[in-house]
Amino acid sequence: MAAIAPFKALRPTPESAARVAAVPYDVVNTEEAQALAAGNPLSFLHVSRAEIDLPAETNPYADSVYAKASENLATLKTHAPLVVEDRPSLYVYRLRMGGHVQTGIAASYSLDEYDTDVIKKHERTRRDKEDDRTRHIVELRAQTGPVFLTYRASPAVDKVVDRAVGRPPLFDFTAADEVQHTVWRLDSGDERLLTAAFAAIPSLYIADGHHRAASAARVRQQLRGSNGNAGEWDTFLAVAFPDDQMQVLPYNRVVKDLASHTPESLLAALRQQFTVTEGPATPRRKGEVAMYLDGRWYTIDLGAPPAGTAAADGLDVSRLQDTVLTPLLGIGDVRSDKRIDFVGGARGTSALEKQVTSGKAAVAFSMYPVTMDDLFLISDAGGIMPPKSTWFEPKLRDGLLSHVI
Repeated sequence: MAAIAPFKALRPTPESAARVAAVPYDVVNTEEAQALAAGNPLSFLHVSRAEIDLPAETNPYADSVYAKASENLATLKTHAPLVVEDRPSLYVYRLRMGGHVQTGIAASYSLDEYDTDVIKKHERTRRDKEDDRTRHIVELRAQTGPVFLTYRASPAVDKVVDRAVGRPPLFDFTAADEVQHTVWRLDSGDERLLTAAFAAIPSLYIADGHHRAASAARVRQQLRGSNGNAGEWDTFLAVAFPDDQMQVLPYNRVVKDLASHTPESLLAALRQQFTVTEGPATPRRKGEVAMYLDGRWYTIDLGAPPAGTAAADGLDVSRLQDTVLTPLLGIGDVRSDKRIDFVGGARGTSALEKQVTSGKAAVAFSMYPVTMDDLFLISDAGGIMPPKSTWFEPKLRDGLLSHVI
């Protein structure tokens, strides 16, 4: 079963919601966060990326950053203002991006179910990133950004959601990136129906936010037995969307140099293994990778994975790593190798071309997106996807609903 629980959200007023809401802390670097928050003292980036308000040379993991985050949250509570709901609630959160619409359930989700893999993972986490968000949660005594979950679509959940979205919303605004964010607060009757509907869902899956969830689990270990909101740290803040509404975009790769190769020798080496032709910037199917090299786009046909290949090893990102990036370009651990970078599919293939033509990269690879069936298959088998396999779009916003612990 999937257990959900209402929570007393810390949230902005409807009038200030658009100014408070901010992109997730982990999709921007410090400079990008600073630019987005410029001129907007209510931006939640002052809380989630508090180093933007400290001297430029400040280490983002310094003690002063977490102290500043706590100070900024206190300021925001007064000046936004932020308010705490009078009763625990569940929420419906709808994202609209152009013609694409997805509607999820914002709630507290069970850390017991996270620990026992009722909530399934597909990604390894990095200790340094866990350390950061763990300390952030402890210092603020709040989970300030939701984990992005998915589940196999449920008609019973859809029925409650369809009724809820016909009522006046709590928040409704369009962000600067033209994504519309609409949130409804449910009444107690719908909450009971929704809780029962989720109890019939066998598993939830983390789509995005593995570090947030892992950090919440670590916080629970730290806070057990301490003073505070007893039991609140047994859950984590998340929004769960049905799989038939999810939009998965590719997570593309750029490599800064060609190692020992020239463009000509790299092409020759690739053609010894694969069919390589001039082609479009976007792969047409699974098993194809588009490569931008020396001012031209090429299609690399990886072919079918060998019989018996594990699902995770058969992903295009895995096969590109194993057959091209490591043996030909010398890219080892993509988590730590500074010669490779990753570009979310929302930025388009023009962003890949720009990296190469500007000299920031020597070659770019445009991927075919991983499917939801891939994610379910690998997660159900207890497998791990390679880093940066999926890019989910549109993104939730930090600061609209926070969970005080």
